[in-house]
Amino acid sequence: MTTSPTHSCPAAAPWPFFSDDEIATAERVLRSGKVNYLTGEEGRLFEQEFAEYVGTKHAIALANGTLALELALQVLGIGAGDEVVVTPRSFIASASCVVTRGATPVFADVDADSQSINAESIRRVLTPRTRAIIAVHLAGWPCDMDPIMQLAEEHGLYVIEDCAQAHGARYRGRPVGSIGHFGAFSFCQDKILT
Repeated sequence: MTTSPTHSCPAAAPWPFFSDDEIATAERVLRSGKVNYLTGEEGRLFEQEFAEYVGTKHAIALANGTLALELALQVLGIGAGDEVVVTPRSFIASASCVVTRGATPVFADVDADSQSINAESIRRVLTPRTRAIIAVHLAGWPCDMDPIMQLAEEHGLYVIEDCAQAHGARYRGRPVGSIGHFGAFSFCQDKILT
């Protein structure tokens, strides 16, 4: 004799949810045949509008947030022999992008309240080989950026903001992604903005 379950789990709501207008817009672009950066205009328009949204002069659309972090490190010339301070409490890309460049990620402890690294925890792990800091804004809660930027200036370091979980967040009235030397966002399907 076989038995059937007496209960069932409700289906989860699909995520992300796309409206009919969003689906129609994607369909329009696909049907136009102008789907690359050279022939289509949506990519350039998105970059312009997003730069305005976060208060920066420029925005570059890439395939994902990991590539954005890697590109920032590459532009800064970070590689073998260099160290980059990162948080241990983040998606692996926040540290793996450093390894991909041949540099060494150095973990700073997180603050018990904010769960983010801060200027004091960063200061404790600085060495003469430190070249940059990746400040990860978790769950829409920005790192305490003013002291981090001051510390970076004192030591000649670059600051990359990992904003993959903080679209629309502001720190003391300023949009995240516009405070450090670089800001990296992600629009992966599990992010705040897709």
